[in-house]
Amino acid sequence: MTTADFDGDRTWFAPEDVRLVVEVVSPESAHRDRTVKLRKYAEAGIPHYWCIEDEDGAPVAHVYELDEPTGAYAPAGIFRGTLQRPVPFEISLDLGKLTPPRSS
Repeated sequence: MTTADFDGDRTWFAPEDVRLVVEVVSPESAHRDRTVKLRKYAEAGIPHYWCIEDEDGAPVAHVYELDEPTGAYAPAGIFRGTLQRPVPFEISLDLGKLTPPRSS
């Protein structure tokens, strides 16, 4: 797999240059993010897809990995509190820090 050069003005990447897509689900985008985009990114061959959703005011990460024989995503875990993954790169992310500050 190749690595695309960084270009701050670039707005599009070829699927073969993408290793991970992260979507933040909003009420307006929920259906597209959970079904349509999940299928389209898998068909494009993108190996990892993370979907961040709101669960009672806290972020939850639904993590999927591409199953190459079937060409579909398989669930790789649901993470609350901390997201730790060895692929597509080593990461430990405090999901609580993704919560926007509440206004008083």
